[in-house]
Amino acid sequence: MHVEHLLKDVSLGLRPLWAQDALLAREITGVTVTDLEDPARFVRPGEVVLSGLVWWAPGRAERFVAGLKEAGAAALFVGEETHGGVPEELVEACARHGVPVAGVPAHIMFRAITDTVYLRRWGELSRRQALPENARVRLSRLLAQEAGPGDVLAAAFAHLDGIAAYVFTPSGRTVTATAGTAAVPARETAALVADGRGVTVSVAADSVSPYERWLLYLPDPDGAPAGMLHEVAAALGRCQETVVRRRAAEHQAADELGALLTAPGATEGALPAAVRECGLPADGPYRVLVADTGARRPGLAEGALAEVAGHVAPGAAVGRLPEGLAFAVLPTAGDVPADVWALVAGCEPGVPLHGGTGSAATGPGALAGALAQARYAFTSARGTTPDASALVDAGAFTSLAALLTGVPAEVRAAYSRTVLGPLSGERAATAVLLSTLETFLACDGSWARTAEALHLHVNTVHYRMQRVEHFTGRDLSRLSDRLDLWAALMCR
Repeated sequence: MHVEHLLKDVSLGLRPLWAQDALLAREITGVTVTDLEDPARFVRPGEVVLSGLVWWAPGRAERFVAGLKEAGAAALFVGEETHGGVPEELVEACARHGVPVAGVPAHIMFRAITDTVYLRRWGELSRRQALPENARVRLSRLLAQEAGPGDVLAAAFAHLDGIAAYVFTPSGRTVTATAGTAAVPARETAALVADGRGVTVSVAADSVSPYERWLLYLPDPDGAPAGMLHEVAAALGRCQETVVRRRAAEHQAADELGALLTAPGATEGALPAAVRECGLPADGPYRVLVADTGARRPGLAEGALAEVAGHVAPGAAVGRLPEGLAFAVLPTAGDVPADVWALVAGCEPGVPLHGGTGSAATGPGALAGALAQARYAFTSARGTTPDASALVDAGAFTSLAALLTGVPAEVRAAYSRTVLGPLSGERAATAVLLSTLETFLACDGSWARTAEALHLHVNTVHYRMQRVEHFTGRDLSRLSDRLDLWAALMCR
């Protein structure tokens, strides 16, 4: 099957944007669905790449297309729904690198393209290369029964004794594996896939976040024919779509729990029922997480939290708070390991994943307080490292400086202006007084040590502090006033 065959298929309605005749004659070996900014490690030579462009922002097209060229992609098909079309910058990059590109109309599902490719390829494969008919029938029956990935994988490879096969996520979590295979730690799994050891086939499924995509992995590159692996991957794609549909109802229950926890004056009596509706243990303990991926990439944090929960505590309730933040209630009192957060955030390296977690909640009645802590810690993470992923635990607030990072920037600025008064301006004289005040407070109010540190006469220090007291209306002999001024300086 060649690229031109897909472009000429009127049922798909693909919109060619750039191509050369020689490139249209390239043979297609498979399909990869990706929204990674650098997809090279998951694309195999000759594959058609499908992307919904959730990763795209001006200036990022070059890296994405260069990765496709390096991997030997046959063509790029771009979903037009997210941005209303295909950005011209992306088309120009494809032309520079010699990668055919076409638009996929919003009403065409990626599944239709995937099925077209693999049905055509299956027809071209010999019987030896495809799944045996009895295995195919069994898979169809399991998918109709909405079986889980474990049953699907076992049935797919049942005729190959002793074969090792895994289903991983990009962060290294093992979704399932064939019987008798050795467990692989998440960090090692991520390295295996990234280094290209063994053979990896992307599982195409609609409405799946980039953090939760499935990858079919065989340590032995000759363990099964390529055609068979793609057929198994297609079955796993249908299986994951079933999982996504089931999760939609679970998310709705979690949304209702979030609304209840944030509603002013909500009665505690309604919480136990809401917790049970989410499938959480009735008596706890729980750990609450709040996360967001920012305005440029909204809607991804729920998938990220679901993946974190998959690593730490399966059975979590994941939903969205009324103000739009994603949140999760984990059925555990344990902390979320920093390396797990880093692995999940690394699935989308160009997207800052900010998160906050509160202290363990001993029961439903403590969830609202744990959620408030998690939201505050999230604000600290976003304010401290706006352009990098971070997870902050409310238990890390062991100093005033750390505590203030959780106060919204606008509130900190208003507090500083109010307390410092005229000293909050930008005049040189103001800067001198603020510098002297900061040194005075850092020296625990010692006039002598302040004078020594600033190379001033003690009388000069006294004079400047009198000016500070005059402008702020504070008394520097009082501990409470010193604390207010110190906090105001840290909020600047």
